[in-house]
Order: sequence, then structure tokens, then C-alpha cells
Amino acid sequence: MQLTSRQKEITRIVRENGPITGEMIAERLHVTRSALRGDLAVLLSGEVIAARRRLGYYYLGGGEDPAAAEIRSCTAEACMSRPVLVNADSNAYDAAVLLFTEDIGTLFVGKEDDVLGVVSRKDLLKSAMGREDLAKVPISMVMTSRSKMIYAEPDEDMVSIAQKLIDYEIDCLPVGTFRDVEGERKFQLKGRISKTNITRLFLELGKGRR
Repeated sequence: MQLTSRQKEITRIVRENGPITGEMIAERLHVTRSALRGDLAVLLSGEVIAARRRLGYYYLGGGEDPAAAEIRSCTAEACMSRPVLVNADSNAYDAAVLLFTEDIGTLFVGKEDDVLGVVSRKDLLKSAMGREDLAKVPISMVMTSRSKMIYAEPDEDMVSIAQKLIDYEIDCLPVGTFRDVEGERKFQLKGRISKTNITRLFLELGKGRR
């Protein structure tokens, strides 16, 4: 595609400063916004640049929407919340009380350096619907064990994490890593990522706070 000198200059500005508004491009070229309309149309139709409402123009040379790139650059470690743990010798009633008092939807069983499993509101509700006395049900009977636990690595991107939440139909993921300790595989907990964290990230990006 053959570009004019001004179209090349617009492309350079967008590549180096995008996302950028049409008004900002016009200011840099010392022309009016309407004077650029034809050049921008050519660059858009040729897929040299692209535009996103409220975001502006961005360069397509990299092939990725800047909003998507921003989300993908956010890691679990940067967005995670404090995890709440319950002792391995607790019962289902203890877990239900802790969920209520902490106002969360998921608990982790064990210690931070040795998580044994995860318990959600769904797990406790399922047990309660069986008309069981939760105070007599060991936490190990309602939790998802460590071997079946879905988790996120600290450096895992938020797009991957959101996909896991959807694919496995869960509300929260533990953030951490597995490690071998004297021949035993243990999970070391760093934090948690829930749908609330995803929503908070979306809100911050929308308000331009990241």
C-alpha cells in the first residue's frame, strides 16, 4: 500500500503514541481534525491502524488490540487478594461461619505453605441440602482436594485466569505454586483471584487507572 508523506507521519505518531485521539494527532501535525479525515480513512481501510471508541487510534503492526494487551499484561500476583484459610481439623459449620464473617465465597484448607484443598459456598450448600448437621461434617468431606484443585500461577495473565473460571464454572482460584518438600508435593498459597478481582480490573481499565 502506497502512503503519502502525511499518512506515513500519522502512522508513525499512532505507532509511537497510540492509543491516541484524532484531535491529538491533528495537534501534532498542526492541522484541523477534519483535514485528517481522508488520511485516517485510508489508513483504517488499509488496516494500517484501527480505532476503538473512547480509546482512539492504535497501530495494527503488532496485531493486538491495546485493550486486550493491557489486560493480558496484568498478572495474578498483581491483582490477587488476601486468601482466607481454615484449619484442616475444622468442620463444615466452622467453614460456613468463616465465609459469612469474612464475606467471601471461597476458603482454603490447611496452611499457607501446605494447602490441602478448597471449599466454596456451593460445596457447603450441597452438604446442607443433604440435611446433614454441618457441625458433624469434617471439612475434608466437603472440600475439593489438592489433587483436583484448579489454581493460577503468580505470573499467569488475567485472560487465562478468567478463561479457567468460565471453563470450570468456579468463582475463585488459589494463586500459588506446587513444590516438592521431602518427597511430598505441597501447594504454597500466595493469594486468591475471584470474579470480583476480574470486575475490579475491568473497572480500573475502563477508568484509565492502569
